[in-house]
Amino acid sequence: MNKNRLLSSLIAVMAVLAADAQNPAAPKLVVGILIDQLRSDYLQAFMPLYGEGGFKRLMTQGRVYTQGEYPLTSVDRASAAATLSTGSTPFYHGIVGQQWFERATLRRIDCVEDADCKGVATDHGASPQFLAVSTIGDELKVASDGKSLVYAIAPFRDAAVLTAGHAADAAVWIDDETGNWCTSAYYGSLPDWANSRDLYHPLEKQLKRYTWEPFYERNGDYSYYLSDGTTEPFEHEFKGQGRYRAFKTSAPVNEEVATLAGDCLRTTGIGNDSFTDYLALTFYAGNYKHLPASKAPMELQDTYVRLDKALSDIIEAVDRKVGLANALFVVTSTGYCDEQPADLQKFRIPTGTFDIKRAAALLNMYLMAVYGQGNYVEACFGPEIYLNKKLIEEKQLYLTEVMNRTQDFLIQLSGVKDVYSSQRILLGTWTPDLSRLRNSYNSQTSGDILVQVAPGWRFVNEDTGEDHLVGNDYIPFPIIFYGYNTKAETVTTPTGVDYIAPTLSKAMRIRAPNACLATPLSGF
Repeated sequence: MNKNRLLSSLIAVMAVLAADAQNPAAPKLVVGILIDQLRSDYLQAFMPLYGEGGFKRLMTQGRVYTQGEYPLTSVDRASAAATLSTGSTPFYHGIVGQQWFERATLRRIDCVEDADCKGVATDHGASPQFLAVSTIGDELKVASDGKSLVYAIAPFRDAAVLTAGHAADAAVWIDDETGNWCTSAYYGSLPDWANSRDLYHPLEKQLKRYTWEPFYERNGDYSYYLSDGTTEPFEHEFKGQGRYRAFKTSAPVNEEVATLAGDCLRTTGIGNDSFTDYLALTFYAGNYKHLPASKAPMELQDTYVRLDKALSDIIEAVDRKVGLANALFVVTSTGYCDEQPADLQKFRIPTGTFDIKRAAALLNMYLMAVYGQGNYVEACFGPEIYLNKKLIEEKQLYLTEVMNRTQDFLIQLSGVKDVYSSQRILLGTWTPDLSRLRNSYNSQTSGDILVQVAPGWRFVNEDTGEDHLVGNDYIPFPIIFYGYNTKAETVTTPTGVDYIAPTLSKAMRIRAPNACLATPLSGF
């Protein structure tokens, strides 16, 4: 009996050791994939057009959280990338959007702008100087004493820098003017694998002989859309001054990103040693040239087909490099999409136009009537109004009183649903809506007054060129984990993107980013 127990114990120990050998303490490589404007409804609708190695593999073999969401009132590519990387919100990480108004210079600034960092293969430098907290890649660098490799590849500068973080080995993107893969001196020189792409396969030469057509003929025989004529084929050439910007909002850009990522995997030491490495990729699933889907429906359909192929290529490249059992993938969306314009008036749906510049002018006239002559409104950007705090202080006025009067005045304007002062956002009684507003607010960059325009109304600002239809509708998108230690499962519970960073950190056995408040998802 004792011999049998001893034999059983030995077998159990051997089984544990075998399991440990197959599943190392941490994955060799983590691949974070952010897809700009990915939508669940389109992803599912175009499923008959996909191959077996991309979306179908992820959806059937991965852990799929079907209802991803951002804990913010509004999200764009930059705030999404920062939230994904840090596991926090703009309240902490500071990236409230791609641009914001800077009080000190009275101008708009880009979220990764840095005049002190020169561009490499581009005239535009960049750095994560406005990203106020650590990222997944940063914490991986700290935990490995710099030995882990961290790379970020994206078509867009903001996505590359914000997914790379402060300590990355490289962040590369496509320059708008030259089409070069480029970087910033902040990250050092352009990596060899990106430089080789520019030398031997420059986008400038590729586009001269390239015509974008449907990926294969079957794409033209199938359509998700109800409107007439949507199965007609298309042809697009990328010419003229804005050809690279147009390319970056087209399906073929995903092939370019996947190709460069493959070069990186093939020619570098990523995934070669015992230190976990991190590769951040950004793809595009939005409309061609940001046109409405009704204007370029087959182009959008083809974008998902080519995106599926790009994902399949990346998964295969990672499998060849480290094996899928040693790699962990996470795929999600930026959680917004380009506007789909509609003539609401035609269908008697309540609508109108709210001009923030006109509202600011009326507000200034009102405050002058109350407090005397002066320029009380310093600027407006987006739905936010910046008050002239210096003037308010010189006149020895109470800021709280001025804000309260401002709220009372603006709430009476047509098209205004609600008005929030910064004090109300920070100190107001907690509600779900106020919590999301607070998450989106940052004291260093946000305005003093937030005007919440009613859904269905058009928001305009002729100074900034803003012109869009306001809507609070939910954009469905998934969060998908695949690979290392992941069991196939579908989870329908709403899940925040801010849970990704602590979950990846747990899988890598490192500390979560330093402003991350969310807990890891179970099962990792």
